[in-house]
Amino acid sequence: MIVEIDKQSGFCFGVQNAVKIAEKALLNGEKVFSLGPIVHNDKEVERLSTLGLVSIDHEEFKNLKNCKVLIRAHGEPPETYIIAEKNNIRIIEATCPIVKRLQSKIMDTWLKIKEGRGQVVIFGKSGHAEVVGLLGQIDNEGILVSVPDDIKKIDVTRPVYLFAQTTMSVNDFRDFVGKLRLKMQENGITDIDKNLIINKTICGQVSNREPHLKSFAEKHDIVIFVSGRESSNGKMLYSVCRNVNPDTHFVSSPEELDPLWFKGKNSVGICGATSTPKWLIENIRDIISNI
Repeated sequence: MIVEIDKQSGFCFGVQNAVKIAEKALLNGEKVFSLGPIVHNDKEVERLSTLGLVSIDHEEFKNLKNCKVLIRAHGEPPETYIIAEKNNIRIIEATCPIVKRLQSKIMDTWLKIKEGRGQVVIFGKSGHAEVVGLLGQIDNEGILVSVPDDIKKIDVTRPVYLFAQTTMSVNDFRDFVGKLRLKMQENGITDIDKNLIINKTICGQVSNREPHLKSFAEKHDIVIFVSGRESSNGKMLYSVCRNVNPDTHFVSSPEELDPLWFKGKNSVGICGATSTPKWLIENIRDIISNI
């Protein structure tokens, strides 16, 4: 049985960068807090916790004083930094540079249009940490949309400045834009390109994985997709694989592997999310190779 790991799977730059920053901060054996799990992967969180990284939520963060807190790749709203300064918390900045640029772009746009009729619209997942951070840049005055039905939240007779969470599906975003343009046409908007300003903010590392994973999943008898169950990117990329190869299985740990899945199979493809550590993918490869 051939077992192949997808070479493009594993941490994206933003997550890899955050993990490296965390490891460096933990080198001296000090306790470091992470505001939310540093990555949506339980196994990687467990590994870093053995080095002294402690995950906390925002309520716990508000009660901390005189300590170090890491801001993970998803980023945070301005309020978090205000609390940190007030409580003498040293921030270890690990926000993904791509997310950081998006935060600035959304804020700049909002400041330019807030006195006019424009609307900032963000295509993303409700409650996702990155989205919370993005909305926080504009005092939560943006319009969050997740599915085409959410178009009803938008006043299509007014200019729309559209952004996307960096880990959203390119195809879903394209589908949303198409339906939004149609809605504008139905409402008599003649110069749509002037009234709909589309900012292409989905991360290239994420968007490039979609077509690549389709090809990867198609060439194997069975696909094992490795990801944390809370990973938004993991859910999206798993669907990409499953749509082209129905014999795709989602696992978050080696214990979830079922030897019966591989009976009569000649080739196995193993891939994962942008939040899946390479060491976990390799661990699962070794176990499957011994079946």
